[in-house]
Amino acid sequence: MSKLDNPLGLLAAILVRVPLIFKTILLHAIRMSPVTGKQDLRTELTVAIIRSFLVFSSPVGKQQRDSMRDPGIKGPMWVSKVTFPKPEEDVQDAVIKAIEDLKKGDETYNIPGVTPLEAEWTGYRSGVHKNAPQPDISEEAKYEELKKEAKEDMVILYLHGGAYFLCDPCTHRPLVAQLSKRTSARVLSVRYRLAPQNPFPAALVDALTAYLALVSPPPGSLHEPVAPNKIIVSGDSAGGNLCLVLLQTLLTLRRVCPTVRFHGRDVPIELPAGLAISSPWCDITRSMPSVHHNSVYDFLSPPTQDPETAYRPLAVPEDDVWPVKPPRVDLYTNASALLHPLVSPVAGRDEIWKGAPPVFISMGEEGLTDEGLVVARKMHRVGVPVIVEQFEGMPHVFGQVFLGTPSSRRFLDDTAQFCRDVMAGKITADTPTPAKITFIGYKLQSVREIPLETAVPLTDEEVDAVLEKGKQWRLEGEKLLEREWVEKAKL
Repeated sequence: MSKLDNPLGLLAAILVRVPLIFKTILLHAIRMSPVTGKQDLRTELTVAIIRSFLVFSSPVGKQQRDSMRDPGIKGPMWVSKVTFPKPEEDVQDAVIKAIEDLKKGDETYNIPGVTPLEAEWTGYRSGVHKNAPQPDISEEAKYEELKKEAKEDMVILYLHGGAYFLCDPCTHRPLVAQLSKRTSARVLSVRYRLAPQNPFPAALVDALTAYLALVSPPPGSLHEPVAPNKIIVSGDSAGGNLCLVLLQTLLTLRRVCPTVRFHGRDVPIELPAGLAISSPWCDITRSMPSVHHNSVYDFLSPPTQDPETAYRPLAVPEDDVWPVKPPRVDLYTNASALLHPLVSPVAGRDEIWKGAPPVFISMGEEGLTDEGLVVARKMHRVGVPVIVEQFEGMPHVFGQVFLGTPSSRRFLDDTAQFCRDVMAGKITADTPTPAKITFIGYKLQSVREIPLETAVPLTDEEVDAVLEKGKQWRLEGEKLLEREWVEKAKL
């Protein structure tokens, strides 16, 4: 049990942070805070407190279990749980074909296999108070009630964030329900396999399984087939990464494997109507300058290791989940694959995105800003309609963290408007979009445009060099771990 799960534990956690809270309030009041003019007191306090909790001192398995604890289903949402049966291995084989086609060198990865896939159909439930329980009816009946309120034929495929090793559809229900409310769409939120137990490309195999399940429902599904041009793929953070690499996979498969065998049918590979993502994690190495430059506004602390020393993985107490054997330095992937485009989308060539549907990217002034902007400019160069919004002073995934605030409502409203515009044909793959970022100022008081090409002051060659340096540091650290592991096994 987490210490925050009982009143005494929660009280102790708060008392420990009283000095931090008072310091933050004081500096904010006398306008000596480093975020003065970019964050109000609520935002600054929330960021500081979340940052203080993200110390990752417990075993990875415990962190994972704590992050996935189901808070229950109540209030203005419908949730209908579903399990899609295990598909043929053709789904895994299709992902491997895409990986191999996009390989740059000697990347290595696990063969993940295919498994049944759990997911949640989620929708908004109007006319109930915030603590109203969900009726004690069947999952099928819940889905039918959900459909009555989600009247559009649009479906949002949602992939949650959590650094690929944390969180679950249950942690994102309030956000997903708000997306459903604003779009009148059903949302399928996916419980994809998490690392480190299931490293790359397990999550990608599950994401492709979910997409194919929408298009060609397997036995036992609650839904009718959904046309790809009625699907918006959406997600945050690592889920935003997964959205991007799913799109890259679909674009690649259209060239190398145009159909996939799925529950006895040959399903053509077609593209979704669009992507709507927030704070996407596009560089697994976290090497871009904004990781450090924007850390003052973010609860995600920058890497603290000295690049002149050997890179070491997350230093936490060992359990049966982490470290793995043979060892690796990254929870999600082998170091050799860190810059594969289906791991870190920022590392891919511009041409990968050619022919992609419209893409909406929302972000704060956060650590992951640079990598998302570089991906956006690569998309724009090859003609992809890409719309980028950045909120001044806002941290990572602020739309979820500050749900109900003006900034979060603006984020949700703009995301929903993009989805509706795509469905209405107002934004298509052929729609030209300006090479600009819409920069939304502090407290939504101003809006200005920033050229996309110059928003990140690094050329493509400089970006590649930064990424390669980050990869090599980790690769050398992983080789050292492997040597130590082998030597220890000999004793």
